[in-house]
Amino acid sequence: MAERLRNLAIIAHVDHGKTTLVDQMLTQGGAFRANEAHAERAMDSNPQERERGITILAKCTSILWGKGEDETRLNIVDTPGHADFGGEVERILGMVDGCLLLVDAAEGPMPQTKFVLAKALARGLRPIVVLNKVDRPNADPDGALSDIFDMFLALGASDAQADFPIVYASGKEGWAVLDMKDERKDLRALFDLIVEHVPEPEPVKHRDEPFAVLVTMLDADPFLGRVLTGRIETGRLSVGATVKAITRDGREIERGRLTKLLAYRGLKRIPVERAEAGDIVAIAGLVEASVSDTIGALELTQAIPAPPIDPPTLSVTVSINDSPLAGRAGDKVQSRVIRERLLREAESNVAIRVSETANKDAYEVAGRGELQLGVLIETMRREGFEVSISRPRVLTREENGKILEPIEEAVIDVDGEFSGIVIEKMSLRKAELADMRPSGGDKTRLVFHAPSRGLIGYHGEFLTDTRGSGVMNRLFHGWAPWKGEVPGRRNGALVSNDKGQSTAYALWNLEERGKMFIADGEDVYEGMIIGENSRGEDLDVNPLKGKKLTNVRASGKDETIRLTPPRRLTLEQAIAWIENDELVEVTPAAIRLRKAHLDPNERKKAARAKEAG
Repeated sequence: MAERLRNLAIIAHVDHGKTTLVDQMLTQGGAFRANEAHAERAMDSNPQERERGITILAKCTSILWGKGEDETRLNIVDTPGHADFGGEVERILGMVDGCLLLVDAAEGPMPQTKFVLAKALARGLRPIVVLNKVDRPNADPDGALSDIFDMFLALGASDAQADFPIVYASGKEGWAVLDMKDERKDLRALFDLIVEHVPEPEPVKHRDEPFAVLVTMLDADPFLGRVLTGRIETGRLSVGATVKAITRDGREIERGRLTKLLAYRGLKRIPVERAEAGDIVAIAGLVEASVSDTIGALELTQAIPAPPIDPPTLSVTVSINDSPLAGRAGDKVQSRVIRERLLREAESNVAIRVSETANKDAYEVAGRGELQLGVLIETMRREGFEVSISRPRVLTREENGKILEPIEEAVIDVDGEFSGIVIEKMSLRKAELADMRPSGGDKTRLVFHAPSRGLIGYHGEFLTDTRGSGVMNRLFHGWAPWKGEVPGRRNGALVSNDKGQSTAYALWNLEERGKMFIADGEDVYEGMIIGENSRGEDLDVNPLKGKKLTNVRASGKDETIRLTPPRRLTLEQAIAWIENDELVEVTPAAIRLRKAHLDPNERKKAARAKEAG
């Protein structure tokens, strides 16, 4: 008897408890021992996911639910909750037939909730709404539900989609109920609703047709080579079968024999001999096929339509590290190696676009946002790469003779006393206030439509203005005519004018000039930015100067030098802080800021050339 299947994705805004709920589903579905998931955060296997507390890569898992003839395999896909990784979401939704829309009962629907829901509704999915964290004291399930219904209508949901089933849950405590008055003990109500509401995969009806699968994920295995993941749309597949890969326009890429067929069972990907239409599998044996390609039987002539991917909105230039300290920490420093790594990323991540520049040692990398690009660069850094990164630039388009730029919707929750300063700062960055209303707990919710370039580097200033209590979420909104110049960084840079090791005495004397980015005893070079000037212009300084010593030393004559701890910028903060004539030097051991032209005379020439136009 053919296996009963249900394929579903879990979609949610960042930090609404999606990964925690999946952990509980795996536990109660028998994938591993109780409490093991909470120690491991099973689905966040990527080191950066654990550190940042967000899902970056979509992942598949499966659970067997029910007994006997009612036993059903639930293939579950955990999707990223941040719009910067929307390329992952768009591809994954093509593999599933239903989804759980997870919403925090206290916060209600947020920008990324809107983003992923719009993608799900466009594919015709009928979501199950899970109101999570209803056990929290500030939870407002009724208010959140009202906002969710309004969001469905605003996104053009059909009558069938707007008539969504509702589950009240606590992912942390591991229970779900259909009514708040029901007994709260486990997730049975959620599992039963999934089996009842999510339809059987449409491909199941096409098991006797020629085999075909659309590739939606790509990863590399040191033993298997290229591993391609997707849902079997038609037919049956066996290990050793000869297949061909064709592009979305029907062009054949290669033919090969499948050496391995892997199915998702719990948290593991285990080898199987056969798989049928409807199941999500990973296959190995091909060397050219990539994401959005169709792999099928030799008689297959037409590719499976691949969903369109939203275009990138932001780009940075990634070049070799040519600073005087280059090559000390990393072992991957050549432009050829950097190019291969970037092209490999663009192959597996369809939201990333890599192109050559006039400089043969530099490449333009375009993506969805600062977070996505920051994650890529941090990954490369941990792999031993050394690179230089430029300031992010927005990608514009031209329509009817007008230059259009990307606009983002920024949803900001702040204490009422800080709303004035936030509105003032956002106005300076050419943002328009679209909505303002109380959001409970003496907080105000502000909704802005702001140009993407105006929000670059604003987050740190926003946290300072709101004393760390503000929360800002961003989402791509659309394209609008160019809104004019946006004020840049107000403070200049403190730039080293010599090469050597910084001294405590020199930095102590420089503290009155601004905030330091380095401590004493660190290697510096000419043109390296060591701090932020308190004034608006750049200032060349000497961080190497030592104290002149006399022949006579008296006990207690020298004052103890106490330095203010330096301000250490994270990778994303550093990229957002720099101006167009500056770079971020990224190595496995350090993140440094520098001028693009290290020689002060070259900087003056470049400045004069810019003024001359």
